[in-house]
Amino acid sequence: MNSWCRNLELLIKSRTSIIWIRTKEEERLEKLVDLSCERLNIKRFVRWDCVSGIKGLINEEGKFSNNPLGVLNWLKEQSSEVSIVLLLKDFHKFYDDPSINRTIKELSSALKKTSHNLIISSHLFPSSEELDELMTIVNLPLPDQKELKNLIKKIAINTNSNLEEQDLNELSLASSGLTEIKVMQVTAKALAQRGKISKEDIKDIIEEKKQVIARSEILEFFEAKSSQDDIGGLNVLKVWLNQRYRAFSKEARDYGLPIPKGVLLVGAQGTGKSLTAKSISKSWSMPLLRLDVGRLFSSLVGSSEARTRETISRAEAMSPCILWIDEIDKGFGGDARSDGGTSQRVLASLLTWMAEKESAVFVVATANAIDKLPAELLRKGRFDEIFFLDLPNSKERLSILDLHLKKRRPSYSFPLSTIIDRTDGFSGAELEQAVIEGMHISFSENRELMEKDLIKAVSELVPLSRTAKEQIDFLKEWSSTGRARSAS
Repeated sequence: MNSWCRNLELLIKSRTSIIWIRTKEEERLEKLVDLSCERLNIKRFVRWDCVSGIKGLINEEGKFSNNPLGVLNWLKEQSSEVSIVLLLKDFHKFYDDPSINRTIKELSSALKKTSHNLIISSHLFPSSEELDELMTIVNLPLPDQKELKNLIKKIAINTNSNLEEQDLNELSLASSGLTEIKVMQVTAKALAQRGKISKEDIKDIIEEKKQVIARSEILEFFEAKSSQDDIGGLNVLKVWLNQRYRAFSKEARDYGLPIPKGVLLVGAQGTGKSLTAKSISKSWSMPLLRLDVGRLFSSLVGSSEARTRETISRAEAMSPCILWIDEIDKGFGGDARSDGGTSQRVLASLLTWMAEKESAVFVVATANAIDKLPAELLRKGRFDEIFFLDLPNSKERLSILDLHLKKRRPSYSFPLSTIIDRTDGFSGAELEQAVIEGMHISFSENRELMEKDLIKAVSELVPLSRTAKEQIDFLKEWSSTGRARSAS
């Protein structure tokens, strides 16, 4: 956050007359601006809102409440002998008024001749492009690890909660992606329940993060229950993922390795792409955020791009985490001309972020139809690797069937060789369905599952390799040209 404050201080020192700061954290912003004013030796930091009027100057307290135009004219009339930083709260509600619009234009020019600065705080971006050239727009990021650690440490000291350094680190890491207010609410709940802050509060923090993500409507917090041990086959992919997990450590930074970017998983339906994404989260002990690409797009002009920026910001604040973009081919595989280029602009924002990001957000994208994906998405640098998940071979089919049988019928004792021979071309999902169908047969006859039940189940199931043969053959041919690594 020091870099953000330095940037704000630079804007104030360089006489940037109007600064629009986008944030929902008014209290935190006020503290940061106050701190910056202190560093710059600016004695007059003034706040205004439409209920309380001016705050921060003894002789002006309470003036211009419910008069936004009045407070703008007040600043314009102030002597330039003493620098003033004026913070306006909720000013986006008055922004489109013609008289206020005109006054902001005049104020922008007038403030250049003074040492005053006007800061507008809002949870939205400016609704009009008319004044964009006259102001600098800044995002206030969510609290970083250092801020969260200091906040939790301060609360722990004030409440006589003896937190070990390790517990403090784990709590601050778990709190990433939450606002200061949310963290204070969680700690207040902990104090009410247990009378102190402890490592036990992590589950409450996770629950709070779920609610925050749910309110975003675009990201979904997934609680992964499957690890890589629950996936049959895909051994090459598993080894590669274990190597990438190690690359998130401090030792890897000291060694000179960059933070891993992500992986693109390509293959037919049912080959384990989504299951792999979920298993990474469980195996790496990182939260899994599922991005619904369709929800990024809005009918309002510019809103889709704003949603994309918000989603990226939210994911980065949650880091380290896994960002799962499921069926990315459906989101960006259409004709850009049909939506006025919105999908192209959204994709460009995502690609730029993926190529340049330094945060610990590991992107896992899955795709069924590779021919629909834009070429720029497949370029090296977007993902660390592209893997092709083929239909399982006989050895992998044995592993998958054994895994599902042991999960549901741990005491099964019949051989699987006959069933393996009859399931050539079956996907992992179809093999699981065959086990479930066989169990339905045996359960309906009030007996234990037998080999004949599975044989009957697979004989009645028509695999995707027959119904979508052309699509699967195309994927195999595409992968064989060296454009993707085999996951097996």
